[in-house]
Amino acid sequence: MAEKILFVDDDNNLLDSYRRQLMRQFPISTAQGGQEALELIDKSGPFAVIVSDMRMPGMDGIQFLAEVKNRTPNTVRIMLTGNADLQTSIDAVNEGSIFRFLTKPCPSATIVKSLQAGIEQYRLIQAEHELLEKTLSSSVKVLTEILSLINPTAFSRSSRIKQYVRYMAQQLKLPRLWQFEMAAMLSQIGCVTLPPIVLNKIYGRRELTFRERKMFTAHPGVGCKLLANIPRLELIARMIEGQQHSFKDQPSFDDLTPDEQIIQSGAQMLRIALDFDQLVARAVSPKGALSALRKRKGEYNTKILNTLEDFREDTVAVEVKQVTVRELEIGMVANEHVKSAKGVLLVPKGHEITFTVLERLRNFSVGGVGVVEPIHVRVVAQEEFAV
Repeated sequence: MAEKILFVDDDNNLLDSYRRQLMRQFPISTAQGGQEALELIDKSGPFAVIVSDMRMPGMDGIQFLAEVKNRTPNTVRIMLTGNADLQTSIDAVNEGSIFRFLTKPCPSATIVKSLQAGIEQYRLIQAEHELLEKTLSSSVKVLTEILSLINPTAFSRSSRIKQYVRYMAQQLKLPRLWQFEMAAMLSQIGCVTLPPIVLNKIYGRRELTFRERKMFTAHPGVGCKLLANIPRLELIARMIEGQQHSFKDQPSFDDLTPDEQIIQSGAQMLRIALDFDQLVARAVSPKGALSALRKRKGEYNTKILNTLEDFREDTVAVEVKQVTVRELEIGMVANEHVKSAKGVLLVPKGHEITFTVLERLRNFSVGGVGVVEPIHVRVVAQEEFAV
């Protein structure tokens, strides 16, 4: 078995005993106390399974395993103690998400079975993680590419929105960054039901009719319905649904469940990013855009809005250059509208060059229609979803 096991106890004699009994079956490491164990995790982790004593000086087992959960959440945590009272068990499960609770003295055969079960659980968690990272992220990427061809004006914003949302989430040190990035990439999915003329009016700040305004305000709900039944996207769908909600109309953050807090934070980041982007797209500087949003009292979560204080345009753009269609690469971002030789808009400003977009431009270029060259693009540092 390649997965590593860590035993943590303040009694060095017990640690020596674990090594002698188990080293032939498992790759065993030991640490004398919680602080030494955390240092070992940072240096040599992650570990598949961690077995910790309950009663240790300085940092008890509950505190230690709760910190392990924060640092390496996929690690399977087992508590081993001589104190088998009910409250200790409840605290251990609630604060450290304990997989097994074993009492001393514990037979070697029981420890072996628990370690084998812990390793199997770790493998299941890792497999689920890999499935989420490779399958779900790839599927969402394909979905956004296809939908970008249906309504390129709406989806030209998604790459920029993702950059803003990622920046805010990183400043707030929020866990599961992938959820917020994915919500940004899919935030405009409901716009596939809108006629292009409505979106052109929105982005051009032209007056909408009552019917057009009603259609536009409905798109987050449409997006939520499209995504809500996809496994692992339930919270993301709710973030998208709330992207137009004013912060002053939301319930108190402290009164929400953990999932509801994630949803409210994600929805607010989307709203801020979308409004911020609309100002920046009209050549307003990031500082100017932030100042304008701050004047809209009560509309945004101030803590989240203030994360944009030090945002700079060069946080996103790495290089601006001119290329031909043949020189275009996936991941570049159009810095100006890309049009056919007959003036037809092919790729809006700010739209990422994906595989499908690149193929479309190549087809226009060689199909007799022609594409206006050179094409002004920004080269942006690309990152995959980190789930």
